[in-house]
Amino acid sequence: MEHSQTKKLIEEVVSELKQEKFLEEDITHPSEREKVLDSAGEILKITDKVIKSYIRVSREEGVIERIPAYRVQHNNISGFYKGGIRFSQEVNEAEVENLAILMTLKNALHNLPFGGAKGGVHVNPRNYTERELNLISKKYVQRFARDLGPTQDIPAPDLGTNDKIIDWMVGEYKTIHPGESYTGSFTGKSMDNNGAAGRRESTGIGTFLSYFYLVSEWFTQEQETTHKNERRQKQRQTLEKLHDKHQEDTAIDVAVQGFGNVGSVAALEAHQCSFIKHQVVAVSDQFVTLYHKNGIDIDSLLVFTNKHQRLPQKKEELQESGVQADIYSPQKILSVQTDVLILAAIEDQITQENMKDVQAGILVEGANAPVTVDADLYLQEQGNIIIPDILANAGGVHVSYLEWKQSRITESYSKEEIIEEMSTQMKDTLKKVYDEYFNKASQTMRFTCYAIALRRLISLLFRHGKLF
Repeated sequence: MEHSQTKKLIEEVVSELKQEKFLEEDITHPSEREKVLDSAGEILKITDKVIKSYIRVSREEGVIERIPAYRVQHNNISGFYKGGIRFSQEVNEAEVENLAILMTLKNALHNLPFGGAKGGVHVNPRNYTERELNLISKKYVQRFARDLGPTQDIPAPDLGTNDKIIDWMVGEYKTIHPGESYTGSFTGKSMDNNGAAGRRESTGIGTFLSYFYLVSEWFTQEQETTHKNERRQKQRQTLEKLHDKHQEDTAIDVAVQGFGNVGSVAALEAHQCSFIKHQVVAVSDQFVTLYHKNGIDIDSLLVFTNKHQRLPQKKEELQESGVQADIYSPQKILSVQTDVLILAAIEDQITQENMKDVQAGILVEGANAPVTVDADLYLQEQGNIIIPDILANAGGVHVSYLEWKQSRITESYSKEEIIEEMSTQMKDTLKKVYDEYFNKASQTMRFTCYAIALRRLISLLFRHGKLF
C-alpha cells in the first residue's frame, strides 16, 4: 500500500468513527467531537520526525560511496517508537515513512506498548562484502544514535537485515553509550546476544496462525452466533467449504508465495499441522513455482533450500532434493488452484491486472501490502477472505516486545514460552478483528483493523490532552 493510500484510509476510518459516535461519552457536543476527530486524523497522518543522512562507505576496490539512510519516527502516543531497519534498493523516504505509519497502527491494533518507526538504507546487501555491511551497520548507528535507545526508539531486523547485522549495531550502540543499558536498544538479536528464542520463526508462525485460528477456533464458535452480518454471507460460505473438507478428512490445499523466513516457516506449519489436515500444493520464490496436486514434501525441500538458498529450478535439482513437483514460472503461484494462498514475498502481487485469476478462497498477507486496495475490494465482493498484513504478520513484533521485556527484567524466556505468549496475544487480537469484520463491519478486513487501531490511538491522544 502506498503512502497516499494509507493516509486516505486513515481519513476514511476517521470519517466512519464520526458516524459511530466514537468518544460521544466524553464529548457530547457533535461539532466539538468532529473537531477532535479531525485533529486526531491530522496528527496520525503526519510523522513526528524524518531523519535522513548519508552513510560514507569505503568499498573493497578503494572507491568511496555515500548511501542514503533513513530513520522515520511516526508516533509514540502508545509507547516508545518501534520498527525495523531494512537494507534494500527499494528504500526511499516515502516508503520508510509509510511503513512507520503502518507500524504505529500495527502496534495499536495488537495492543502492544509501542509506537511506530522504520529505518532503511538504500543498498542491495547482496552487492556488498561482509566487511562493507559491517561498516554500513555501524555508520547507521553513528548517524542516528541520538534518536535510538531502549526507552526511545527500538529498531529490529527487516528486509535485507538479520540478527548478525543487529548484533553489529548493538555493539556500536554500546561503544557510543558506555555504561548505559544497551541490551534493549535493539530487538532481533542473536541468542548469544540476549535475543529471544523463536524470533526468526515468529512471523511465519503468526502468519499461519492468523488463518488457522479463523478456521479451527473462531469459525466453530461463530456458528453459534445468532445475529450475523448478511454482507459476510459469501465469506462464511468460503469458511464452510474448508470446514466441510475438515469434516470429510480431506486435506486443505495451501500455496505459499515466497520461501524465505516467513514463507518457509508458514509452509512448514501447514505441512506439520495435525489438528486439521493440510497439504502444501505449491511454493514459489523469485525464480520458480513448484506445484504438485497431492502436496509437496516440505521437510525435504527445506534441506535443499537451506543448502542452496533457493528452490530447485530444474528436474535434476528436484531429483537431488527428493521432491516431486512440476516446474512453472514464479507468477504461476498466484493463480494455482488452492484453498489458501499465503503471500510472503513482496508488495503489489495481487493487482487489478491479475486479481480475476486468483483461485484461492483465503489470502493471507505474510508480506507487507501484497494485495492492492482495488484488488482487496474486488476479491471481497467475490467472497474471498483477505487477512491483511497489519493483522497477519505481527508475530515478529510480538516477540520483539517479549525480547525487549526480558532485557528489562534480566530474565530469559524459553522458545516454548515465547511462542505460547505470542500465540495467546495474537489470538486476542484475531478474535477482536474477526468478530467485528464478520458480524458488524461493512468494509474490508483491512479497514476493520485500521478502525480498531485508530480507536485506541485517538483515545490515547484524547486522554493525554493532545487534541485541544
